[in-house]
Amino acid sequence: MTRTIATDLARADLPAGVVDAVAAADAAASSAGVFIRGLDRMAELDAVCDLFDRIWRFDGGHAPVSSELLRAMSRAGGYVAGAFEGDELVGACVGFFSPPAEFGLHSHIAGVSPKTRGRSVGFAMKVHQRAWAMAQGLTKISWTYDPLVGRNAYFNLVKLGARPAEYLANFYGPMNDALNAGDDTDRLMVTWQLEDPLVAAACAGAPSIADLVAERAAGAQAMLARSDSGDPVRHDVDARTVLIAVPPDIERLRGDDPMSAGRWRLAVRDCLGGLLDQGARVRGFARSDYYIVDRGDQS
Repeated sequence: MTRTIATDLARADLPAGVVDAVAAADAAASSAGVFIRGLDRMAELDAVCDLFDRIWRFDGGHAPVSSELLRAMSRAGGYVAGAFEGDELVGACVGFFSPPAEFGLHSHIAGVSPKTRGRSVGFAMKVHQRAWAMAQGLTKISWTYDPLVGRNAYFNLVKLGARPAEYLANFYGPMNDALNAGDDTDRLMVTWQLEDPLVAAACAGAPSIADLVAERAAGAQAMLARSDSGDPVRHDVDARTVLIAVPPDIERLRGDDPMSAGRWRLAVRDCLGGLLDQGARVRGFARSDYYIVDRGDQS
C-alpha cells in the first residue's frame, strides 16, 4: 500500500528509528487532514503571529513572538513549522536549540486554530517536531505547560509520553493574554526523551494510559483531592504513590470563581511542586484529572 506523505520530512539515508519517526509523523498529519512543513517566508510568519493572537488574544505589545523573531529563528536553523489545511494555516509550532545544543530542543510555543479542535492537529505537529529533531541528531525536547490545565496534562503526559522534570512557580510573571490574565503563571517543565520506546509507541498512536481504579487498588492515595463544592482538599498520606487533583476546567474557573482558582494554584504548587522538589516522579495523568506521582522511599 502506498504511504500517504503529509509532511516535508526527508526520508533518505536515515537511521531506522528516524525512519519510523517520520512514518509516524506522516500518519499523524494524514489522520488530522493537514500538511506540515517548515516556514520561512515573511507572509507565512505573519500568519503564524496572527494565528497565535487569535488563540491567546494578547494584549498589545505582549505577544511572545514576532514575525521578525520567527524569521531569525528559521534562518538560524530553529524549528518553525506550520500545519496547513489546503492553503490555510491552522497550526504552528516554534522551538529553539537548548543546552547542550547538540542534543536538545526547547519548544517555546505551539497552537492550533479552534476550528480544527478534535482533529489531533496539535498531536500531529508534535510528532512532526519529534521526527524533525531526531533527523537533526537530537535526543530530547523540552517545553512548559500550566499544570492546572488538565487536558494539556493529559496531552503532554499521556498522548505524547513526556515527563515533568521541574515545577516553575510564576515562571513568566504577569501575562496579559485572555487565557492567563489574573493568575500566576506556574509551569511544569517537561522532557520528551525522543528515543524512549514509550514515546515512540505514543507517537504511533498507542499511548500508555493510566488506570486510576487499579492505582487506588494498589495503594495510591489522594494527597490533593476535590471537595463536593469543587475546592482543593489536602490530605496527609503515607503512600508511596500519591494522587494530585486539578480542577476539571481551570480556565472557566478563573472567570467564574477567581478565588477558588487561586486556591487551586497554591494547593497544586505546594503539593505537586513540593513533591518534585523532593525528587518524586510524575508517572502519568488520569482522565479524571489526577496526576499520578511516585515518591519512592520518601513516604
